[in-house]
Amino acid sequence: MFNKYDIIVVGAGHAGCEAAAAAANLGSRVLLVTMNMGTIAQMSCNPAMGGVAKGQIVREIDAMGGYSGIISDQTTLQFRMLNRSKGPAMWSPRAQIDRMRFAEEWRLKLEQTPNVDFWQDTVSGLLVKGDKVLGVKTSLGMEIEAAAVVLTNGTFLNGLIHIGEKRFGGGRTAEKAATGITEQLVELGFEAGRMKTGTPPRIDGRSLDYTKMEEQWGDEERGRFSYTKVPLVEEQRCCWITYTNEAVHETLKEGFEKSPMFTGRIKGLGPRYCPSIEDKINRFAERERHQIFVEPEGWNTVEIYVNGFSTSLPEDVQYKALTKIPGFENAKMFRPGYAIEYDYFPPTQLDLTLETKLIKNLFFAGQINGTTGYEEAACQGFIAGINAHQKINDRHELIMKRSESYIGVLIDDLVTKGTEEPYRMFTSRAEHRLLLRQDNADIRLSSIGHQLGLISDERMERVEQKIADAEKIVQHIKKQSVEPEEVNQMLESVGSSAVNQKVKLVQLLSRPQVEIKNLREVLSSFDQLLSGFETEVIEQAEIKIKYESYFEKEMEIVEKMKKMEDREINPEFDYQTLGSLSKEAREKLIRIKPRTLGQASRISGVSPSDISVLMVHMSK
Repeated sequence: MFNKYDIIVVGAGHAGCEAAAAAANLGSRVLLVTMNMGTIAQMSCNPAMGGVAKGQIVREIDAMGGYSGIISDQTTLQFRMLNRSKGPAMWSPRAQIDRMRFAEEWRLKLEQTPNVDFWQDTVSGLLVKGDKVLGVKTSLGMEIEAAAVVLTNGTFLNGLIHIGEKRFGGGRTAEKAATGITEQLVELGFEAGRMKTGTPPRIDGRSLDYTKMEEQWGDEERGRFSYTKVPLVEEQRCCWITYTNEAVHETLKEGFEKSPMFTGRIKGLGPRYCPSIEDKINRFAERERHQIFVEPEGWNTVEIYVNGFSTSLPEDVQYKALTKIPGFENAKMFRPGYAIEYDYFPPTQLDLTLETKLIKNLFFAGQINGTTGYEEAACQGFIAGINAHQKINDRHELIMKRSESYIGVLIDDLVTKGTEEPYRMFTSRAEHRLLLRQDNADIRLSSIGHQLGLISDERMERVEQKIADAEKIVQHIKKQSVEPEEVNQMLESVGSSAVNQKVKLVQLLSRPQVEIKNLREVLSSFDQLLSGFETEVIEQAEIKIKYESYFEKEMEIVEKMKKMEDREINPEFDYQTLGSLSKEAREKLIRIKPRTLGQASRISGVSPSDISVLMVHMSK
């Protein structure tokens, strides 16, 4: 029935979709195997994309030719740029998404990709010969051959759902778990573990009293994720904010004795930074209330996502507590929240390409690697899909550097340090975050997508034009001078000191209180000059001027680190011969097999003195 495929992608969540699209667009014949064709790109948890650091990842995927940004823009309910009051390194795009339309658009996008085929079935195992994967086995008894396989199983590997004292197998509500793969991989020598995540109840929006909540609208000047000019929905939907209270907390505590989390029935570790509501009131007992975000799930549905109320307590306790939240007094529940445990494989068993070290041409992406979040999964799928294609075609692998992308930080963290709890991206994880901003992802990464063949010549030319236009603005600002009478009134209005002599525009714009828009208001010739440039070009020029000295210092640090990052270590290097290494360092280096001296320096347990020993040996 099937000819041999180049690549089989197992699972059609965010990682699987990006993996299939990337590999197919590079020219590989791809088979996307999913348990249910109706749940491709399902948003299992919150109906949103982006957020702090996560929004940067979506823009990075888009900059290199992935689809998450485009599909998010096509299905956005509301867009907000978070952290605008902070510096540009912290600005993070986030969008509420129409959950059903998001899944529909992803499926349509994949169906319109010529090299992607689909098969609805459950993968029960892998075809392996020696140390190489040859394809997959399915529950229908099919054996499908491929040159490479990408596993993106999400929460389905031996998934176990918990609601109070009830527990049952499942990878997602109303969907069965996947068995067989974990057992086979462990038999092949892989180490496996258990993790946990959870989701809140869904509510009938018609039963809520929004007058008791705070409105939360999107940005008036609508932003976007994608650097393409995909048409945006003009309207935006409102979200709301409400709060728990002591009555809610006391009601929830009534169910603690039946909580699978507190009784020890759940063994896996959950995400520290997205705790369940019972965990929050237990850990932060001094807080009188917790914020609840009331988020619509789409344009044409009444279903509401209760963000901040993730729980696995008994459904009757969940409902009773919900009705004590302001605005929820008459709430009708569609389905209760639940916790889910699932298998993952510690990612130190991977190479930086996301290929496994034990089995050639087998790649892991998404929650199977211990991450949490759509964005983290999507970027791993994108990189795994690219590298699977590159590997089977004997082309150069793609390894993202920490200094060039959040994607590089995420993958390096996973492979080098591993994770024992669901890994979530934060801006604080990136040591060069001032350079890795959401506004310049296209400038940083489009050339990579273009070299691979995922970005068109026309799109690359637009990026180059953006760089050139921003530089034109910068040079004009550095050259143009203004008289005191032209700007002093404006300076006073923004709380900045007046000038008493002619000054360069660049000196004024370097002041934290002064923005380009302030100068445009009082300098008609300057305003006229800028009217010919796009908003994002003007923003790029402004950021460049305001933070130029910081960028220069950051680049100096990157260049110093580059010397270590460029010092490659032979993968067959015998660390046992170096008696001066500490025992822990030797064990970690043998297990992780770092590619470079820089990667070795980030391994937990490898000290600076161990690195010095390596450097001395390598210099010989």
